Amino acid sequence: MTSTDDAGARTLTASRIVTPDGVLEDGWIRLTGTTIEELGTGPAPEDATDLGSGWLVPGFVDVHCHGGGGGSFSGRDPERTRAAVAAHRSHGTTTLLASLVTAPLPELADDVAALQELVVDGLFDGIHLEGPFLSAARCGAHDPALLRAPERSSVRGLLAAGRGSIRMVTLAPELDGAVDAVHELVDAGVIAAIGHTDAVAEQVRPAVDAGVTVATHLFNGMRPLHHREPGPIGTLLEDERVTVELICDLVHLHPAVVGLAARHAGTGRTALITDAISATGAGDGHYELGALPVTVVDGEPRLADGSLAGSTLTMDVAFRNLVTEVGMPVTTAVHAASTRPAELLGAGDRVGSLRPGLSADLVLLDDDLRLRRVMKSGTWEACPTAAAPGGAAV
Repeated sequence: MTSTDDAGARTLTASRIVTPDGVLEDGWIRLTGTTIEELGTGPAPEDATDLGSGWLVPGFVDVHCHGGGGGSFSGRDPERTRAAVAAHRSHGTTTLLASLVTAPLPELADDVAALQELVVDGLFDGIHLEGPFLSAARCGAHDPALLRAPERSSVRGLLAAGRGSIRMVTLAPELDGAVDAVHELVDAGVIAAIGHTDAVAEQVRPAVDAGVTVATHLFNGMRPLHHREPGPIGTLLEDERVTVELICDLVHLHPAVVGLAARHAGTGRTALITDAISATGAGDGHYELGALPVTVVDGEPRLADGSLAGSTLTMDVAFRNLVTEVGMPVTTAVHAASTRPAELLGAGDRVGSLRPGLSADLVLLDDDLRLRRVMKSGTWEACPTAAAPGGAAV
C-alpha cells in the first residue's frame, strides 16, 4: 500500500498550503518522521522537495464509510476490509470510521468484534453502527425486517463486543427507549447520531438534549423539511450542538441544498462524508450492502426499487464538488473534509490540520483540485488512483 522512502526529516514546498490560519502562498512544510515539525513561507531549506503548483491540504477524515475497492467492512474478512481502506486511502482518506449497516444482532456483534482487532492495529479509527436502531419508514438500504428499538441489553451487548472501538451509533429518536440509549452511548464515550428517522421536531429535541451531536447524512433517510413541521432536518440543522454530515456527490443532494446546509451550519458544524459502499473504485455491476442486493449503473448504487444504497463517492471528489459545484472556498472544504470530522472524533490534536505536532497526513491536489499524491504518517502512498470527473469515483 505504501512506499517507505521518506522515513527521515525533510522539507516540502508547494505553491499553496492550507493551514488553520489560512493559505500559505509559496509555502514550505518540514516533516520529521511521521510528524509535522514546522510550516512557513519564504526561502525554504536547500534540501527541500518542490511539489509544484497546486494545493497541499490535510488528509481527509471520513466518519461514514461502508467499504470500497470491492471490499466491505462487514463479513469478518480482514482482506476485504484492508482492500476497502486502501481504496479510500488512495483517494486521500487517511483517517476513517468503518460503518456497518443493519444485521441480526449476533452477526453485527461478530462483525464489531472482528473490526475491533483492526482498530487496535491502527487500520482505522473506530466503528460506526448505522443500524439496527432505525425507523422502518425511512429505512433506505437497511433491511426493515431487522430493525429494532434500542433496548438497553442490545445497546450494551454491541458496546461490549466493540471493547471501546465503537465510536458512533446512529439511531431514530422516535423509537422506544431512544433517549435512554443516547444517555447510554454518551456515558460510554460514544457519539450519538440521528438518522433514518421519521421523527417530528418534538421527538428530535429530547434526543439532542440527551447528547446527540451528529445528523447522519442530513436530508437523506429523513422525514422531509416542511414549513410547519421542521422535523429532523430543520431541528438538527438549526441546533448549534449538532454537526451535520453531507454526502456531496451531487446525486444524494443538489448543490444548492449542500450550499444551504453548509453555509447555515458553518465550518464548525459541517462534515463531508462518503457513505461509500464496496462498489467504490470497483466499477458498475452487482454488489451487496449488508444482505441487500445493489446494482450500480453510472456510479449510482441502487436497490431494486430504485432507492439509493450508499454511494461510490470518494473524499477527494466530495472536496472538489464542494468547491467547484457548490461554490465554497477551499479553506471551508478543508474544514469540512478534514478538520471538523477530526474534531468530532476527538482526534483534532492528531489529525485534520496542517500544524506542528500533528501527524504528517497530507493530500496534494493540482490547481483544479484533482488528486496527485497522498501521504499517511509521513509516508507517500504508492500510485494513488485519480478520481473521475463528476460525483462518482472510478
